Amino acid sequence: MEADELMQRAGKLAGWAARTSYSLGKRLPGADGAERSLRNLEQKALTELHKRMEGASNRRLLELTELPATPPGEDAAAGHSENGSGSKSSSTAVAMPLPTDPLRAGMAALLNRSTHLSREAARDYLYASILRQLTPDEARLLSVLSDGADYPVVQIAERKTGRVVLRNASTIGKTAGVSATAHVPVYVSRLVAFGLAEIDDEQNDLATQYEILMTDETVRKAEDLVKRPKITRGALRITPLGVNFWLACAP
Repeated sequence: MEADELMQRAGKLAGWAARTSYSLGKRLPGADGAERSLRNLEQKALTELHKRMEGASNRRLLELTELPATPPGEDAAAGHSENGSGSKSSSTAVAMPLPTDPLRAGMAALLNRSTHLSREAARDYLYASILRQLTPDEARLLSVLSDGADYPVVQIAERKTGRVVLRNASTIGKTAGVSATAHVPVYVSRLVAFGLAEIDDEQNDLATQYEILMTDETVRKAEDLVKRPKITRGALRITPLGVNFWLACAP
């Protein structure tokens, strides 16, 4: 059932309730059933409206990042030009057709679009692409990093072979209040891969936080995986790209 119809039915029931002093007459026969119907219709309508609002937000992100079959401005370039008298000239600019192979067509569309993008549009395209790939927990981590503070990270490897068993464990997950704390190392690695965060050398002023991090369950389990663990400490911080991205995207 569409949200518009649901809202109309809910409105009719609400109007009936007002006209008949329904709130003061719940003891009348059938009043309980009418109340349940009204609440059910209101809930269904609100749920449908929420879906529509969420869909509109997702479509906006897709508009920023989807590859068009015809890049912006190409239609105008392909059209007939007019001379001073207003008549159409015989010369036309025909756009080169895109390849039929999906991968080649995708690259061709990107290259064509690059010739029409302004600096601001190119930046927004990049930011929208990154935003679509972030998880909710990663957004929370970035919001915490946005204040410019450093957070401890550790890498654990097997000393003899150098095999890494844990990469980018950090206390930032608990600080940010992420839902999946066991995945913080993955979240941190992804933020670094996106260029939004970076890992620097060990910071002496984080000594207490390093000790707390070493008691983390994920870290202790990783230590148990190797006989002679090698622990490397570092500091996690936001990058200039991360700062600009946050300023552009922060709610």
